[in-house]
Amino acid sequence: MNAQDETITRSRSTGEIMLSCRDVTKEFSVAGSTITAVDDVSLDFPASSVLAVVGESGSGKSTLARMLLRLMPVTSGTISYRGQDVTSLRGRALREYWTEVQAVFQDPFASFNQFFTVGSLLRRGLALAQVPKDEADALIEECLGYVDMRPQEVLHKFPHQMSGGQRQRVMIARALMMRPKVLLADEATSMLDATLRVNVLNVLHDLKNDLGLTVLFITHDIGQACYLADRVAVMERGRVVERGSTEEVIFSPQAEYTRRLLADVPDLRGSLKR
Repeated sequence: MNAQDETITRSRSTGEIMLSCRDVTKEFSVAGSTITAVDDVSLDFPASSVLAVVGESGSGKSTLARMLLRLMPVTSGTISYRGQDVTSLRGRALREYWTEVQAVFQDPFASFNQFFTVGSLLRRGLALAQVPKDEADALIEECLGYVDMRPQEVLHKFPHQMSGGQRQRVMIARALMMRPKVLLADEATSMLDATLRVNVLNVLHDLKNDLGLTVLFITHDIGQACYLADRVAVMERGRVVERGSTEEVIFSPQAEYTRRLLADVPDLRGSLKR
């Protein structure tokens, strides 16, 4: 068993909480009024598991994601990573946090510089991370392999020459090159067609199992959440109105809002295989 396998096994056996937030609130001032986008949210993200945060547009889920990534300050509350408060990290400590907590966003096309090939973009990222040049190509090949891609298929291409699913898988590979412990996917499949969507969901599922990644999956689609996640939290108007295992949320929903979301996917209960 190698060191990475030992870390995965240890995290799974101890039930370590990789990322958590406590009483997190985010308020915005708009035209003299205060808008509460996230209202007193507390969540835990156990190691080597997938937690899906589900809600319609405006529910606060993406604002929560940006606070967890420390791309946006909290108004109140705390965010912890492996038991350490990271709410006010700055400078080098924040850059180290971003190495271990990586993100994949909704629009892969917007995440690329269109004037560089995929190979150039990936190598430039590794150069900024001070990865030695003689190690970079091997690391790129390894991480592309995790998302079922071969270097010769994509490294010479410009972003517009790839499909949406290919671009999203390259984005996941780029995040994996930093050797993260947590991967946050914010609406990472919403711009893909049904076939490509399932492909990316399966990639995320395999990464959880193979690498022991902790995945936070942000989505408006409760069907996708239940396909992928071990646990589900449902947000409405900035608050978590339901949380539990996938089975609990699907078969015994407590909140009326959750029941409405499930009603939009009428065959979900019958098709769930776990």
